[in-house]
Amino acid sequence: MTTALLTVRDKDNRKLAIKLGLVAIAFVGFGFALVPLYDVICRALGVSGRTNATAMAPATNTQVDEARWVKVEFLSHVMPGVGLEFKPDQFTMQVHPGAVMHTSYTVRNTSSQTFVGQAIPAVTPAVAAQYFNKIECFCFTQQTFAPGEVRSMPVVFVVNPAIDSNYSTVTLSYTFFEAPRTPT
Repeated sequence: MTTALLTVRDKDNRKLAIKLGLVAIAFVGFGFALVPLYDVICRALGVSGRTNATAMAPATNTQVDEARWVKVEFLSHVMPGVGLEFKPDQFTMQVHPGAVMHTSYTVRNTSSQTFVGQAIPAVTPAVAAQYFNKIECFCFTQQTFAPGEVRSMPVVFVVNPAIDSNYSTVTLSYTFFEAPRTPT
């Protein structure tokens, strides 16, 4: 009787293990599908938080709205284990919408190896991203840093005067990622 009970229990345990394995595989698949799914949903809703990926020419006839101020905050992040120190030269700036503004970030490679990476920008609130236009930015191309190298990297931007007056603070955040290595 006990051996019959064990085989039934073993069969039940195997079924449960298979079901749990399938659930785990489904969650891994969902995790990989989440990024493209997120992009599709954000595009459909018109919110992405992404700024322009290439340089924009400054508008030649944009009027500076000197009656308003927008506070721009600057943040920086690096992925763990990258070996970089990365920070904005100033953490906040008051700007008039329509004015061309200059700032910079400083990067230092703290490792003993050459680092090749890419900075990915994001703007919050996400709906303000369409009004934050970068004219010059280190984020447009991959960056290579020699061991111990310190570099100041400029950002030139304009907050479009068409931005809703309810947005008194906009945050520009960069995250530095290591670029994928190409096989040699």
